[in-house]
Amino acid sequence: MPTAEDRFAIIDLAALYMRGLDRLDGALLEAQFWPGARCEYGVLSGGPADFAAFCMRMLKEHQRNHHMLGQHLIDFVDEDEAFGEVYYQAYHRVLDESGAARDLFIAGRYVDLYARRSGVWKIAYRSELIEWVRDDPAADAMVAATPFIMGERKPADPLYDRAAMRR
Repeated sequence: MPTAEDRFAIIDLAALYMRGLDRLDGALLEAQFWPGARCEYGVLSGGPADFAAFCMRMLKEHQRNHHMLGQHLIDFVDEDEAFGEVYYQAYHRVLDESGAARDLFIAGRYVDLYARRSGVWKIAYRSELIEWVRDDPAADAMVAATPFIMGERKPADPLYDRAAMRR
């Protein structure tokens, strides 16, 4: 019988996957998958290493990325296998062909197969399904007028400086 610990371990996979995308950490992204896992994204069909490399190439051209998780449904088949559906929304600050900043929003779902091996849960199969896309001119007036601390990519993001949090 799967436990709450199993459920949280699977949910953490999604959160770490998104951190890998947003912080541009390809090794972290790839680590959420089992070697030999299948990744089906329409724009790419391959394994975890191919997928992580593809994402890092694409996302490094963006000025900013932010992925938000929604509901996460998990259907345990047995103690070592589960199917999942994860809703998400993704924000990407991109530049168009003229160099103008654009705000691109993508929303969809991941359809997953998770496997536990030697007590560790990872993604064995993931497919991304797109539900909607929105592409708007960049809206930055508030950011330019307010001294916000902006998120960064690895290693500059404050997430990676835990000693500073204790000061």
